[in-house]
Amino acid sequence: MKSKTNLNSCCHRMMCVLATAAAVGLVTAHSQAFAQDTKQAFVDAKSAGVDFTLQGEYIGWVLTGSQDFRPIGLQVISLGGGKFEAVEYAGGLPGAGAIGKARVRIPGQRRGNTARFIHGPLQIDVGNDHAIFFQKSFDGVIAKLNRVHRVSPTMGAKPPEGAVALFDGGSTDFFKSAKVTESGLLMEGTETRYAYGSFRLHLEFRLPFMPFARGQGRANSGVYLQSRYEVQILDSFGLAGKNNECGGLYRYIEPATNMCLPPLSWQTYDIDLDAPTFDTTGNKTRNARLTVRHNGVLIHDNLEVKRKTGAGKPEGSMLLPTKLQNHGNPVRFRNIWLLDRTPKPSAG
Repeated sequence: MKSKTNLNSCCHRMMCVLATAAAVGLVTAHSQAFAQDTKQAFVDAKSAGVDFTLQGEYIGWVLTGSQDFRPIGLQVISLGGGKFEAVEYAGGLPGAGAIGKARVRIPGQRRGNTARFIHGPLQIDVGNDHAIFFQKSFDGVIAKLNRVHRVSPTMGAKPPEGAVALFDGGSTDFFKSAKVTESGLLMEGTETRYAYGSFRLHLEFRLPFMPFARGQGRANSGVYLQSRYEVQILDSFGLAGKNNECGGLYRYIEPATNMCLPPLSWQTYDIDLDAPTFDTTGNKTRNARLTVRHNGVLIHDNLEVKRKTGAGKPEGSMLLPTKLQNHGNPVRFRNIWLLDRTPKPSAG
């Protein structure tokens, strides 16, 4: 009996070890799969899946407790694997009626071709280009929002007289080591061949759809003005609008409004840089100033920039190229032009 007990005990221990190893293997496999998913990037809506068709922006009117209607905006964010987050704004969408920066975040889950969000007595069903609000206390529908696809008013802007068309889908002569997709879009990871001081820059960019990615790993790039001042590019759709998110002067100053549109939407930056000035000994005599419009909305208004940002080059009198950062995500660019406003040296 003694040997049988020992054998049973040994078998039990072995089964525990095998079960533990199997569990560790499953966790490791899941972790590896998730790590791969965070890098998954869709650059084409046709292959992006069902979740992509549900995320986006919705606007409409909602019935309130006082039996009147008020405007409301909703941004639906895909988090991968059928998980979503809806962000509700009183007054409308950011840059189009939203009141302040107040946001109500509501978790959701896809069921078939519909995403459902529950927030106390409120239920929101998103599908077929609508967001339907149900409220138990009203015993029925209190709102039906329609999906919208906003387009920047500066989309397709033509270069003004005297501007240089840096990239229009053809030649890359104005960029160093530039790569272009088969569809004629400029890829991330290049810089202008020539350096400019003060200038107006227009560019259009498209973020990939990376539903499993989070934070700085979600469609990251940036516009490094003079290689010194970075205006961040990131999938910040539905986020708070911090200084390391889309439109932020990286890790320095946050945008007045988070104007980031859903991924795979074309977006615009219109940037005016007034370069800093230096005396003959290299001392700075005036700070740079920056104005940025994101999708036509003013997010930085004649901002005084007192230092370089993030990994930018140190400030100095030497002019440096402007870069489109490569952060490993397939951000695409088109219709880039620049109007040089650098003061000409005075005669004499």
